[in-house]
Amino acid sequence: MGIDKVIKPDNTAVRTALWRALHVQTDAKPHIFEDEIGFKLIEPDDDWQERPDMKYTKRLRASIVARSRFIEDIAKGQIEKGVKQYVLLGAGLDSFAQRNTAISSYVDIYEIDQHDTLTWKEEKLIENGYKIPGNLHFVPVDFEISSWWDELLNKGFNVEQRAFVSCIGVTLYLTKEAITDTLKKMTLLAPGSTIAMAFYLPLELLDEEDKPLMEMSIKGAAASGTPFVSFFSVEEIIKLAEKVGLKEIQTISTKDMTEKYFKNRTDNLLPASGEFFLVAKTL
Repeated sequence: MGIDKVIKPDNTAVRTALWRALHVQTDAKPHIFEDEIGFKLIEPDDDWQERPDMKYTKRLRASIVARSRFIEDIAKGQIEKGVKQYVLLGAGLDSFAQRNTAISSYVDIYEIDQHDTLTWKEEKLIENGYKIPGNLHFVPVDFEISSWWDELLNKGFNVEQRAFVSCIGVTLYLTKEAITDTLKKMTLLAPGSTIAMAFYLPLELLDEEDKPLMEMSIKGAAASGTPFVSFFSVEEIIKLAEKVGLKEIQTISTKDMTEKYFKNRTDNLLPASGEFFLVAKTL
């Protein structure tokens, strides 16, 4: 007789959700991003804040809340401009749909991630009293072996209608071929659609104080069976975006994030230097 497989969310999705909650629970106000829904779904042990990946990673936590705020600001701006489709590639335990019910009801939200993560998330949302509205679509996919684009279309995504697509916490784990293919797929979106995608700098381009933490992260990711695969310089990404045919290409750096969200803070909370964003439109 077979043993039923225990369905669990991806470790990275859990860690990210806990970092967002830790920001609300321990960092000074004003909070850059307020989201404890993932924390409620996870129900971590009482001593969760003592985990090494929580206790010694303040700069990474700052990066996570900054990117969450940055992406959500774009999403809200796009919805206000009449965009009716929001696609989250690598949705993890994102809770935009649950926290923004007033505006999320006007848009079809497509959450794309691994099967186990989305299945667990849906079950936990229902257990915690959150209804799954008809405009929230869970799209399970294995990024390396199946086509997220095909799965998205199968869930009713309208390629004729403008969309906003976010992709954070994903490219680090994909081959450069898979990333190039993903960007090419995004050029099939309706003209005037917006994409925002996070990339990671090679170790040698990080600030000195961030290098030891990244080296530890690289070793930890490899040991857990989800190794980091792809790093890019800003110049490489701009060239790639131009090559696939995107327009209005911008890159947003950690320095931009610091200026945007971390001025005049009293707790010395500053983001780590490893991540940057490509924001672009389709022709």
